[in-house]
Amino acid sequence: MSLVGFFKNLRVRYKLLFSYLTVFCVIIALGSMVIYSIVRNTIEANIESELKNSTDAMLNMVRTSVSVSIKNHLRAVAEKNLEMVTHLYSLYQKREFTEVQARRLAESLLLSQRIGTTGYIACVSSGGVMVVHPEAEWIDQDINRYGFVQQMREKRHGYIEYNWKNPGEAEARPKAMYMAYFKPWDWIIAVSSYRKEFRALVSIDDFRDSFLSHQFSESGYAFVTDKKGNVIIHPSLQGVNVIDEKAFPRHLLETILKEESGKIVYPWQSPGESRMRDMLVLFNYLPEYEWIVASSSYLDEFYAPLNKVSNVIIFTVLGCILLVMPITALISASITNPLAELVKRLEQGAKGDLSVRMDRHSEDEVGRLAGYFNSFMARLEDYSRNLEAEVKERKEVEVALRFSENRYRSVIEAMPDAMVVYDMEGKVTYLNPAFSDVYGWTAEECIGRKLDHFVPKENWEETRKGLNTITSGNPLSSVETRRLTRSGHIIDVSIRGAVYRNPEGHQVGSVVIHRNVSDLKRLEKQVMDIGDRERQKIGQDLHDDLCPHLIGVEGLGKVLVRKLSEKAPEEAELAEKVTGLVKDAITKTRRLARGLCPVYLVDHGLESSLRELAANTESVFGVACRFLCQAPVLIRDNLVATHLFHIVQEAVHNAVRHAQATAITITQDVDGDRITLCIHDNGKGIPADLKTDGMGLRIMGFRANMIHAR
Repeated sequence: MSLVGFFKNLRVRYKLLFSYLTVFCVIIALGSMVIYSIVRNTIEANIESELKNSTDAMLNMVRTSVSVSIKNHLRAVAEKNLEMVTHLYSLYQKREFTEVQARRLAESLLLSQRIGTTGYIACVSSGGVMVVHPEAEWIDQDINRYGFVQQMREKRHGYIEYNWKNPGEAEARPKAMYMAYFKPWDWIIAVSSYRKEFRALVSIDDFRDSFLSHQFSESGYAFVTDKKGNVIIHPSLQGVNVIDEKAFPRHLLETILKEESGKIVYPWQSPGESRMRDMLVLFNYLPEYEWIVASSSYLDEFYAPLNKVSNVIIFTVLGCILLVMPITALISASITNPLAELVKRLEQGAKGDLSVRMDRHSEDEVGRLAGYFNSFMARLEDYSRNLEAEVKERKEVEVALRFSENRYRSVIEAMPDAMVVYDMEGKVTYLNPAFSDVYGWTAEECIGRKLDHFVPKENWEETRKGLNTITSGNPLSSVETRRLTRSGHIIDVSIRGAVYRNPEGHQVGSVVIHRNVSDLKRLEKQVMDIGDRERQKIGQDLHDDLCPHLIGVEGLGKVLVRKLSEKAPEEAELAEKVTGLVKDAITKTRRLARGLCPVYLVDHGLESSLRELAANTESVFGVACRFLCQAPVLIRDNLVATHLFHIVQEAVHNAVRHAQATAITITQDVDGDRITLCIHDNGKGIPADLKTDGMGLRIMGFRANMIHAR
């Protein structure tokens, strides 16, 4: 079993105990590490800062001590030579020497002295011209180009330091100079030497005690050594060359001498001690004298407070653990005991006793939990009663729904019209038996597939419009179209459709009903054919029977008018009017006959009838109507020509009566193997959103369908 699984199976009190102890120990450990790290870093920073400051102080003290020794020595030499020159000048004044002799004697005395190793005495005038110098080429040279000469001219008496590089040397070296001014000869007596050459003149005893008095921690100390390993100042090793002594770690001192400035930690056993300890040394370089000034201390003496802090942290952690354990046990008991009681009550409730309750003894979280439990059980008891009643009611509803479903399913299956249910992807989910009876495909062949194979190519455009109407959420009213059966026959159908939605209101599919109207179309065609035949018969009777009869009456009327004009002129006028009325009746009868039977002669054809229709429209209604024949066409089927004529006639009459057109054009053209008839007018037309069921438009549609026109 893994550690996680073992922890999950522990009781709550042990989980609380282990969790608190773990979190507490982790926090204390992290806090202790942080504190220890901060204290250690602080101590190390303080150690290095203290040693660095001490080293800098020692370095400055040594530099100052040496500088004072140099200054005092140069001052003594300068003042002694000033006294000597003054004495010679006094002998000149006493006439013991000439001034030239006194000057030469003074120059020889000044140039005969050596300051340190290579130092010398020179004299410069207040104008910056070299007067006395050991090297003859410098005599009478203007040396104002050097910066320190300006200080000499301004001060004339005192101490200055500057860097000087002799010809042929790579780097400038620090020099020290003390000046004394002899006014009678305008001499600035300058005593100078390189600072490094004054090491032998420095008395270490002058500042040794004050240097060694600086102590760091319990046994730390400062020391000075030169670049050759000679210990100049040390509490116990002064005068020893540690490089030559085999007992000392030579490589450590070589590192110090090489780096000249920095810090180093190394093991060191001081004289009189029994063990080696790590020592921290910070050192710095005094280049003027090639000395290294260092401050040192043992690390264990600096870290002694840190060890005390570690001990305090350890004892504090142990004490806190001993204190947390009983407190955690008490707190966990106050939580787990009520939880155990709650688990017991829940077990009773799980067995079916929903009347179980808990006693509430406090107002804390445990008391609130008991209150919530009691409220939960009370609601659960109410829900149980309501659920039982709802289950009973739902069962009754399910029985009623099942009965209603069976009833409607029986209605759908007994419905003579074909019904198809699609999903939103256009796949079939249900077919009623009438679909198989009408089209020949079974439900097994169609369910789960798209029914795009039974739509003729020429009917796809109207089919897409109907699908767009349904998928947009609008119901599809009765639309007549054509479909293919499984046997390859084309039948006329009337289609209606609508979408159905889920309880959330989202579209999930559509229902489409197909009604086979082929028989109805056939009956309509028969009725239309019968009407056309009767119309032609009536037209022929009017033309062949009534018109000759009216022509005879017209002839008799003319004879009557001629006879009455001689005997009774007034009655002759009335008879002439009657003759005119009969003549008008003949014209109207002929027009009516040609309207009822416009192509009664195959030889005249559709083109002649359309020209006559245009002429009659213009003469009867007073509307400009013309017929344009782009390509002559001979239609041998008189029935087809009759239907085409009546379609054009109905369109022209609609343009005159309803569109209130004043100009109509009838155009006949041939487009490949198709005849095109177009009727254009300048009337107001029919609005696109107007839905009309006018008889004229329906008859035009029927006629077009009967001759398979579009």
